[in-house]
Amino acid sequence: MSEDEWPYPGAQLRDTLESEGPTREVRDMTRTITVGIDGSPESHAAAEWAAREAELRDLPVRLLHVWEPAPAVLAQDSILGAKTHQHWTERVPQKVGEGLRLRHPGVVVTSDQRSGPPADTLVRDADGAELLVLGSRAPSGLGGFLAGSVGQSVIAHSETPVVLVRAGEQAAGEHVVDSVGVPPAANRRRPVVVGLDIGSPDDGVLSFAFDEAQRRGTAVHVVSGWRPPPYCPSLTAGGVPDQGVARRKAADLTRLLLPWRQSYPDVEVVEASRPGSPADLLAEASHEASLVVVGRRIRPSPLGVHIGAVAHAVLHRVSAPVAVVAHP
Repeated sequence: MSEDEWPYPGAQLRDTLESEGPTREVRDMTRTITVGIDGSPESHAAAEWAAREAELRDLPVRLLHVWEPAPAVLAQDSILGAKTHQHWTERVPQKVGEGLRLRHPGVVVTSDQRSGPPADTLVRDADGAELLVLGSRAPSGLGGFLAGSVGQSVIAHSETPVVLVRAGEQAAGEHVVDSVGVPPAANRRRPVVVGLDIGSPDDGVLSFAFDEAQRRGTAVHVVSGWRPPPYCPSLTAGGVPDQGVARRKAADLTRLLLPWRQSYPDVEVVEASRPGSPADLLAEASHEASLVVVGRRIRPSPLGVHIGAVAHAVLHRVSAPVAVVAHP
């Protein structure tokens, strides 16, 4: 089997493990956290987040840099030719990897390079990874990175959970701070927030959120937004659902989460069942979150970019890292 065919996280990780001798603990080579990097501040933030996540999961990090070959018109240029372009792009994963190894000495870091269309290549090469982590520009009226083809296409077509990290994201942002902005001595982490549709809940999305909360030693905040049907007889004169509707919705959420409370007894669960837009409620809850988790339904058609209305809105409005978990 050639090096290109060797399982994740790549031949470089194999060489690293062999060079460090037989006493080193050999981790599961098929499990890795893959990071798409391009040298931008956003991808640097994504790599840092991935390294912290790798420490929690005891997994290696694989830096994946995808470069597109130089156009034919430039390929023959002595300064901007294909070899010069490839040499420059090889420096990107190398420099990022060096920094991660210095700051996170307990994490095995390897890097790979691929050539081809960025979105398709990222999706294909991250297949089978535990996570695919990407950088994202800050939300804005123009949409930024996520309005472009690469980010949305990866999210829409990857069945690997995809985490989007904003530029400037730091470890301190995951922790609760006091009134003057200083983390408390206990170093308590902010909760994991997950959006849940009680009409069609998915175990994979909930499992991801509860696992992340358990690793962080923090709570799960489950947010469920709902809208009463039009002309519902239980609406008040002001168009607000009466307390009976609200109580039934809250009871449904409690029943749905009961097995999860039992399976994760050490994880505090906070339930929020409220009338309103799920995206609005998640955006509001995200201000105090270390991670926001949303689901994306897998669509049978490979054509087009479809990530769902709620996921789309959350990705453009939330400043915390966002995990998009694909489900049937």
